[in-house]
Amino acid sequence: MSFRTLLVAAGLTLAMSAASANPSRWEREWPDTDFTNTSVAWSEILSGGPPKDGIPALSDPSFISVAEESRIDPLEPVITVELEGAKPRAYPIRYLTWHEIVNDTVGGVPVAVTFCPLCNSGITFDRRTPAGVLTFGVSGKLRNSDMVMYDRETQSWWQQAIGQGIVGQMNGVELTTLPTWMESWEQFSTRNPDGLVMDEPGYNRSYGLNPYRGYDSSRKPFLYNGEMPPHDIGPLERVVRVGDRAWPLSRLRETPVIEEAGVQISWVEGQASALDTGRIGQGKDVGSIRVKDSAGRDVAHDVMFAFAYHAFWPNGEWMLGG
Repeated sequence: MSFRTLLVAAGLTLAMSAASANPSRWEREWPDTDFTNTSVAWSEILSGGPPKDGIPALSDPSFISVAEESRIDPLEPVITVELEGAKPRAYPIRYLTWHEIVNDTVGGVPVAVTFCPLCNSGITFDRRTPAGVLTFGVSGKLRNSDMVMYDRETQSWWQQAIGQGIVGQMNGVELTTLPTWMESWEQFSTRNPDGLVMDEPGYNRSYGLNPYRGYDSSRKPFLYNGEMPPHDIGPLERVVRVGDRAWPLSRLRETPVIEEAGVQISWVEGQASALDTGRIGQGKDVGSIRVKDSAGRDVAHDVMFAFAYHAFWPNGEWMLGG
């Protein structure tokens, strides 16, 4: 089934979910969440379909060496985590598509590697907070089509795209975003022949297949009724977000290296879209992005859909050039 088929029912689902957005309906499933403490309107939070933990987040996954891995197609995307004191690690999107969050520790740093397929948002957070080290799960809720995470320690809800608590004890707390990036398995393995790659989880899932087939060529986002991006930018066009600025990926394709606003953004071909064809590794080539500062250090960023950037940064700066 293609994602376009699911979009046919999305309008009805959106209306029904918005009408039922009420904490009193959620308290049985979330008895330990403080719904009196929130920074968002309840009508913005919708059910994505699965219940709490219906999409099972992973914790402390197993890893194998690059040389041992033979299942991943060359152009399949991975999230690369390179932290001091640890071998580089690749977290394949073929697994994150089905689990969305991986709780891990890299070089002594507790991290949450996250991927929201509906926003194409892949971000890695430091799990250390004023309340201690948190462990994240998937709530089953969406806001602006973006995954709402929750932490198991305080049962607070968190917005994945912005890394901020939105409901409960941790409302308003911001997670530290780490400078990781998405690239192809071939690019990671060529650069890191002695690196590590997350091993296949022990779940019955169709790893390597894309359950969102055709999504990034859809005309509209799933379960989203917010404002569309300005400047005639398509809602599902990819943008490179650094802070509150966004560079359209189409601009990077024309000018593969851009130096602006104190950063250098580079684009190279050779990474498949995870949200195009039925098999992830055969998706259209969207290329890979790397962002560095003036000293050559990697900078935290995200490559997300334009509608999601506009939803969470409505006053952000569009870096259109010219």
